[in-house]
Amino acid sequence: MKKIFALLTIAGMLTLGLSNLANAQDQTAQTSADTSVQTAQVDESAAAQDDLATVEQPKSFHQILKNKFIEGGAGWMSPILFCLVLGLALIIERIIYLNLSSTNTQKLLNKVETALETQGVDAAKEICKNTRGPVASVFYQGLDRINEGLEVVEKSVVSYGGVVMTRLETNLAWITLFIALAPMLGFLGTVVGMVGAFDSIEAAGDISPTVVAGGMKIALLTTVFGLITAIILQIFYNYLLTKVESIVNSMEDATITFMDILVKNKNAK
Repeated sequence: MKKIFALLTIAGMLTLGLSNLANAQDQTAQTSADTSVQTAQVDESAAAQDDLATVEQPKSFHQILKNKFIEGGAGWMSPILFCLVLGLALIIERIIYLNLSSTNTQKLLNKVETALETQGVDAAKEICKNTRGPVASVFYQGLDRINEGLEVVEKSVVSYGGVVMTRLETNLAWITLFIALAPMLGFLGTVVGMVGAFDSIEAAGDISPTVVAGGMKIALLTTVFGLITAIILQIFYNYLLTKVESIVNSMEDATITFMDILVKNKNAK
């Protein structure tokens, strides 16, 4: 009996151990499965958030402008872009030239007057020669003919002043051409696009909102870009005109004072 009881006890212990081991394995498997499901859900949620962020991310102004330019068609947008680029190139050249042409006229007049009183005409001519700007060039032309009389000097100053004004206004006519040409090209592209839209309606045999809206959109984009180009160039063109007028007015005032200095210097002699 003792042996039978011992065998039954050992069998019960083994059965209980195997049952506990099976339960532990089931719990581990269930835990692993739950963890996998949670991980998959987190991954799916993260992927959905990434997709949503990608969809909701706003486009930059550069991207929008590029897309609209492509939608307008290279055939009509390229000439308008050419007008803008070439017009801006001429504007930059004029801005640099006019800024280099600006001179402190009062300081130059003081130097010329001092040189005439102390060192003579040659020293004054040297000062004008080494000074940048159209005003100094006009003074130099006058000093170069001072021995021929004040009337000749005055005529020389006036004549060379006209030449300088022409140089200051160089390329402004081309800028005005691009200002007028850009919107004209835009309007022409719009008209051609409208004709194409009506051709599409005629071919379809029905007025479809998609066909009409698409054709109108492409046609009007050329006008939009043409007007934007004209506005940009017009703003810089008005700045250049103001700069030229400022230099010319300064040159005229300085020329009058310069003639007074020459008369004063001649009377002193």
